[in-house]
Amino acid sequence: MSESTSLTQQWLAEIQALKRQLAEQKVDLAAAWESAEKWRKLYNTEAEQRRTDAHLFQQTIASLKANIHKLQGIEAATLADGKAIEAIQAEITQIQAVEELQTKLIAAIKERDRLLQALKIEQESHAQTRKSLTTALGDAIDSLARERSAAEQDR
Repeated sequence: MSESTSLTQQWLAEIQALKRQLAEQKVDLAAAWESAEKWRKLYNTEAEQRRTDAHLFQQTIASLKANIHKLQGIEAATLADGKAIEAIQAEITQIQAVEELQTKLIAAIKERDRLLQALKIEQESHAQTRKSLTTALGDAIDSLARERSAAEQDR
C-alpha cells in the first residue's frame, strides 16, 4: 500500500503544482488583458485626436481656399493679363501643406496692406499737389487780373 500512497501523493503534488501554474496563468492573462485594454484606450484617444486635428485642418484649408478664391476673384477683375492669372494659379497648385498656404496668404496680406498704405500716401500726395496747383493757378489768375487792371488804367 505504501506504493499506492506514494503514487497518490505524487499525483496530488502534481495536481497542486498544476493548480498553482493555472492560477499564475490566470493572473498573467488578467494582466495581459488589462495591458491590452490600456493600450486600446490610448490608441482610441490618439485616433480621436488625429480625427479632430484632421477635421480642423480641413476647415483651415477650406477657409484658406475661400480666401484664395476671393483674392483670385479680385485679381481676375483687376488683372487683364491672363498669363499673370495662370502663373498665380500654377503657384497655388504647387502648394502642398497648410503651413505653406498660410505663409503665402500672410505674405499676400502684408503686400496688400503695404500697397494700400502706398496708395493712401499717393492719394494724399496727389490731393496736396492738386491743392498747391489750384492755389498757384488762383494766384496766377489774380496776378494776371491785376496786371490787366493796371494796364487798362494806364491807357
